Amino acid sequence: MNMNKPVSKVLVLDDCPVHKEALKRFCDENNLVGVKVGKNRLQSVLRSNIDLGAVLFAESYGGSAEASAEIAIRINAVRPELPIIMRREADPGLDGLPESLRRVVCAAYVARDMAPLRQVIDEYIFSLDYPNALVRGIADMTQAILGDVFKDLTITSDTPYIVRDRIIFGEVFSLIPLESAWCRGYMMMQAEETPILELLDRYRMIDNAEDGEANFRDLNSVLGEVTNLIWGSFKNRYVGDADAWLRSQVQVPLLVNHKHKYISFGSGNPQLCFMYSLTDPQSGRSVKLHQRFVFSLSWSPEDFKEVTDDVGAMVEAGELDLF
Repeated sequence: MNMNKPVSKVLVLDDCPVHKEALKRFCDENNLVGVKVGKNRLQSVLRSNIDLGAVLFAESYGGSAEASAEIAIRINAVRPELPIIMRREADPGLDGLPESLRRVVCAAYVARDMAPLRQVIDEYIFSLDYPNALVRGIADMTQAILGDVFKDLTITSDTPYIVRDRIIFGEVFSLIPLESAWCRGYMMMQAEETPILELLDRYRMIDNAEDGEANFRDLNSVLGEVTNLIWGSFKNRYVGDADAWLRSQVQVPLLVNHKHKYISFGSGNPQLCFMYSLTDPQSGRSVKLHQRFVFSLSWSPEDFKEVTDDVGAMVEAGELDLF
């Protein structure tokens, strides 16, 4: 697995022991993390907050053509944004499948030839090329900012990953636009309310605060501060010519369904995601903070470049002092 490239979790619904090793090897070679689930828990997992990029589905998974079609249709109903890729027993195409199944399966392949599967993964999951410097820079700047805000906690991040899901993690999220000559979209920070409130209460105890327990307004304030600091760092490091993007101001509406914890940015583009752990070194308790980048309005990675400041010029201008 290439550790410089984001990974993506795929739900593997394939019980064939003969194909198991080949599928594992394919996942390792293509930056995929395969996850499995029992048939009796499939619906509850699909309705949870698990981030996924695709579903790898065996034609025989349901035991019969009718049962397999029913399962695939249910998956599509709960997670319509997830591509369902079917491993067929003989015919590599979609011919011969029931019409109801053909409507929800985006592509098919056979075990003897994994090339079509690789092509579909590249098309649906890794369709956007994220420069290594951007991915690494986002993680570094976010960890540094979280370390400044939560000074006595250990900040770590998981391997960046790609999702096609539109699921919102937790009960609270912040959203801020990103605008530059090479990208236009949004950054989201997402969190579960209770763990963050408990963390803020811990800081109040340390500071001997006397104004009661932390509430959702305190959480909003902290998440807003973190979001603004990350946005400022991103802007200073990557935006460059701030006037260039003003030439094109196309907008699309955002859609949020709170009941289903769903958000749509008007684009089918996959999302670049990071997950950070804020851990108390004394108690070992950890809080998760999710970060998503949705480049839904414009994406031109060939124009990406970091803004490099001339240190000598900044010293001469009085902006920096040499130590």
